[in-house]
Amino acid sequence: MTSAAARVLGRLRERGETLAVAESLTGGLVAAELTAVPGASHSFLGSVTAYATLLKRDVLKVDGDLLAERGAVDPDVAAAMAAGVRRVLGADWGVSTTGVAGPEPQDGKPVGTVFVAVSGPGGVRKTAELRLNGGRADIRRESVRSLLELLSGELAGNAGAQDTEQNGGN
Repeated sequence: MTSAAARVLGRLRERGETLAVAESLTGGLVAAELTAVPGASHSFLGSVTAYATLLKRDVLKVDGDLLAERGAVDPDVAAAMAAGVRRVLGADWGVSTTGVAGPEPQDGKPVGTVFVAVSGPGGVRKTAELRLNGGRADIRRESVRSLLELLSGELAGNAGAQDTEQNGGN
């Protein structure tokens, strides 16, 4: 997986942009994967492990009514977490994970239901729903991989728009 993290960090460094991470079910695994790459500090600012719903609300500023109505395992919550960590840590890009790693269902969602999200410059907002199989460790590991791939795709797809912005739109 470190190759996906290295790819993401390399693209961010080339662009002179930064990244912040909000994690729930992955409990710091995304941050660990990123910091395993030498030179990560050029682009990776830090992370918030908001395992408790209260932290999602109070630290990441996810709407309390949304959390009460839908629970923490929701695509809009994932998007709000990514936007919140981006804002709180002052990063160009924010990403998040929220979901059910098991062994029990949560918020009426079955084990393996995961949402990953990306928030970036220019209003970039992307959320993906994952339906993962396997044990707790498998679900958490695949969540990290999927999030890094989602971000990598957004960075690649956003390169043209970012170049235009740097060139003053000419």
